[in-house]
Amino acid sequence: MKRKGLKGLMLLMIALMLTLSACGGGGKSGGDNSSSNSPAGSGSSASPSGNAEKTGEAKKLGIMWWGPDARHEATLKALEIYTKQHPSITFTPDYMAWDGYWQKLPALAASKTVPDVLQMDAAYIQDYAAKGVLEDLSDLDLSGIVDPSVLENLKIGGKLYGIPLSQNAQGIAFNKPALEAAGIKLPQKNWTWDDYFAFAREARAKLPKGKYGIGDSTNLWDWYNWYQTANGAKPLMSDNGKTFTLDKDLFMKYHTTFEQLRKEQAVPPADKSLSFVPNDPNADPMATGIVMTGGATTGSVAALYSMMPDQIDVVGVPTGVAGGGWAQSTIFLSVSANSENKEEAKAFLKWFITDPEAGQALKMTRGIPINPAIYKTLEPTMEPKDLLGKKVYDMALEKALPFYPIAQGFTEWVDTYKSTMEGVMFGKTSIEDAYEKLNELGQQIAAKNP
Repeated sequence: MKRKGLKGLMLLMIALMLTLSACGGGGKSGGDNSSSNSPAGSGSSASPSGNAEKTGEAKKLGIMWWGPDARHEATLKALEIYTKQHPSITFTPDYMAWDGYWQKLPALAASKTVPDVLQMDAAYIQDYAAKGVLEDLSDLDLSGIVDPSVLENLKIGGKLYGIPLSQNAQGIAFNKPALEAAGIKLPQKNWTWDDYFAFAREARAKLPKGKYGIGDSTNLWDWYNWYQTANGAKPLMSDNGKTFTLDKDLFMKYHTTFEQLRKEQAVPPADKSLSFVPNDPNADPMATGIVMTGGATTGSVAALYSMMPDQIDVVGVPTGVAGGGWAQSTIFLSVSANSENKEEAKAFLKWFITDPEAGQALKMTRGIPINPAIYKTLEPTMEPKDLLGKKVYDMALEKALPFYPIAQGFTEWVDTYKSTMEGVMFGKTSIEDAYEKLNELGQQIAAKNP
């Protein structure tokens, strides 16, 4: 009797174990297919609204950004800090230079595989918000962190699609010792566009052959837009893209000036200009010693300084009757509208601009930190490259105009501007024909915008 009872008990235990195993499904239906085991932005994470901090569920956030090496290294360090503080959250980072970023992002947006967190620029954020790529972040409480007026100015259609990371400004860097050695008058605060072009000609007369005072900005739409607005005309795109203004007189004057500078060999030849690679020590126009000046923002000038220590000084963008350049928040972190980890992504965004340890890691790699408390902790230990970034901002403030982004639907126009004006640089397209083509396309796009 005892042996029969023992045998029955053993059979009962085996049956119970088999039942439990079947319910577990071998672990295949219990959330194993989470974002921690899938590509960033693939839409296969386990709990779209789950909070990893509360549940302890492992989550992997995809994040992408552009910038120089210094920014990449600082951001990777910040991600390590976040994971150390929040062990359930890890990251799949994707970082590249500016051009590569904006070539890759449209394809990700079209396939709905944009990573959970992405860096955004004021030049493009309106367009991507209009396309439904970005999540509304208006519910994030940033009181006491970001000035409410700053946030209000950044809203698009009453919604916030990016958290500002810094106070940024546009300026121009110049190689001070090289200019002084050549006896060339240094760029001065609030210099004008006429001063800028005169500087190019003086540099041509005093620099050795093959070296230039300025680069050729013919194919850069934003540089022309600075010129047009500085001279009192409307920006190229306004009224949320419903109005397009390409001032013919200013367009012809600006590009005829550059055409003449090419003939005078006061700017690099077209093939040389298009071969430059910013922030590459072997191909950057200034780092290679070929061009004495170049565009630089509060957030980017440190990278140039690192390639040319103790050689860089800065000045504002040339001005006109209306002012010149810009000084405002232009770089953001956004959340993908298709992210399945939105709450985790939003928590990370707030941490990114508030955590003191993150602030020490990131420093000024994206400009002057938007959070005054973070900037205050950095100021006493700022390096020369960081102080130079602050100088860009201070130089720009007095004459700064608004930052004018690419409006909804105008990405095609920007691409067409670049290719068309490169044709002008090589003498294959006349300036008049370029104007007609670009004006017609711009008016067509504006007419279609709602």
